[in-house]
Amino acid sequence: MTQILLVEDDGAIIRTLTIFLKEEGFAVRTADGQGAAISSIRAQPPDLALVDITLREGNGFAVCSFAKEHQIPVIFLTASGDEYSVVTGLDMGADDYVSKPFRPRELVSRIRSVLRRTGKRQSVLTLGELRVDTDKAAVTRAGQPLYLSALEYKLLLVFLNNRGRVLSRERLLEEIWDSAGEFVNDNTLTVYIKRLREKLEPDPQQPRYIRTIRGLGYQMGGEDG
Repeated sequence: MTQILLVEDDGAIIRTLTIFLKEEGFAVRTADGQGAAISSIRAQPPDLALVDITLREGNGFAVCSFAKEHQIPVIFLTASGDEYSVVTGLDMGADDYVSKPFRPRELVSRIRSVLRRTGKRQSVLTLGELRVDTDKAAVTRAGQPLYLSALEYKLLLVFLNNRGRVLSRERLLEEIWDSAGEFVNDNTLTVYIKRLREKLEPDPQQPRYIRTIRGLGYQMGGEDG
């Protein structure tokens, strides 16, 4: 499981963001100041650090510098419009920044993007007979290649990254909206789920991977490979 170190001294942000990141499948540790963050990194280097620049004890720049010495990706959390801090952070080697207030789903998207770029994320995802090589955007089932459209592939990644969770249609639309330069509405989503099932499932009439949870949405099941 991907380990995230959240360096933040606002208790409300710590609580809400920790809950949200855990729901998205991340393991989260927290530190409320520079010293605690550096000690945490030294004891157990995380896969990525989310660092608020302004801390009551110390500052985020020092945390970033220490994290980069240990090859840990850093995303800064900055006050809206604080251009100086953004430029300084990027010059220090920060991998990205998100301005407060931010949308949690945007932050998760940024986290996953940085993890992909820095090679900290697992590049091969498996589930039962399915195998997805995210570096090559290649999908196979029982060793046989599956040819997915860009939007079908994006939809599959959303399911794989949320396996076991029930995803509402609204959540799926939010995740894939215009991701492939195509207009996606509720009817289009139905079509793409049907097409994806036809390609993934040995028997699309009795889906093993993408299950319909009546009244709630869809859930990716199957056994981990």
